[in-house]
Amino acid sequence: PYSELSRALGLEHDVYLKREDQHKYGSHKGRSIPIMIKKYFKEDNLTNFVISSSGNAAIAAVHAVQAHNRNNPTKIKLTVFIGEHINPDKLKTLMAILEDANIKIEQVNNPKQMAFQMDKNGEAKLLRQSIDDTALEGYIELADELIKIPHLSAVFIPSSSGTTAEGLGKAFADLEKNIQIHIIQTSSCHPIVDVIKQTEKNEEISLADAIVDKTAYRKENVANIVKETNGSAWLATNKEIKEAIDLVEETCQIKISPNSALSVIGLKQAIENKWKFS
Repeated sequence: PYSELSRALGLEHDVYLKREDQHKYGSHKGRSIPIMIKKYFKEDNLTNFVISSSGNAAIAAVHAVQAHNRNNPTKIKLTVFIGEHINPDKLKTLMAILEDANIKIEQVNNPKQMAFQMDKNGEAKLLRQSIDDTALEGYIELADELIKIPHLSAVFIPSSSGTTAEGLGKAFADLEKNIQIHIIQTSSCHPIVDVIKQTEKNEEISLADAIVDKTAYRKENVANIVKETNGSAWLATNKEIKEAIDLVEETCQIKISPNSALSVIGLKQAIENKWKFS
């Protein structure tokens, strides 16, 4: 809990920051990617995988495959396609953790298409949580951790494909926990928000570079979960992102990423709109 952040936002209850950057695989993508690999290896005897990623999913996949290969005689092979404009810090992290000859990283101008083609050709199984419901199972563990927070009322989730929001929403429902799901997207990419409420188009290129899924295959499911839990959807501008980063650094002494800042912006907007929390 970060009480100083709560006070700065004018909230009478505690705000908790869920530090998924401290997950052993580096981010919340470490919840779903390893489960997908394990399931397809054990149930379908698959040993060749491919992923296209702007950073976190690729890092989680590399960690998961290397962990498997260290402990199993049957090795898994992984091809990682990354874009030419990948975040330099993510690329640095990715290359620093790579230690397995069974993993190949290729930087191309069309990573998503290359990964889809390998899957289509039967060369490798595509690890894509945005369209694979196996990924949802990974967020049961995250939900179990979150419900340990006393009197948890709402969760604010930066959303690209909506997989995390859908996974948590389903897990909370199965646990019979009435917790609001709020999603936050950027002013330049907001297909899920558009299903929930009317928005204005903005050509601004967002600082939150992980919010990139303009199709959002899960958008109807996520919109239904948001409505059923009495949550909402919020949009973040670059100005708000910069302000949220500064606010968290000042109150919590943590330097968060522009993507993480979306959670704080969503909560701030909810408070300003006099949102009701139980």
